[in-house]
Amino acid sequence: MLTAAEVLAQNNFGDTRTGGLAGPMGLFLILVLATATVLLIRNMNSRLRRLPDRFPQQGPPATTDQADAAVVDPTDGALTQDSSSAAPTGRQQRRNG
Repeated sequence: MLTAAEVLAQNNFGDTRTGGLAGPMGLFLILVLATATVLLIRNMNSRLRRLPDRFPQQGPPATTDQADAAVVDPTDGALTQDSSSAAPTGRQQRRNG
């Protein structure tokens, strides 16, 4: 009777000519993936054909809610200047040497 270690140690994936499974299993997986890809492409093409040439324009947005009306601009429309410094930082630093 075979022990668990002997069963796990058996190589059934084809470095010998008898009983190898790697070649046929690989071919089977490639054929399954190719078939699935072809079917997905056909399905997507049929769905794209059913779409209209142009979509209708969307109507005006719905009325504003109370929460939207209560939002206030914190800057009161005032433009501010960029406060970033002109000093080089990070990647902009020059190398000496």
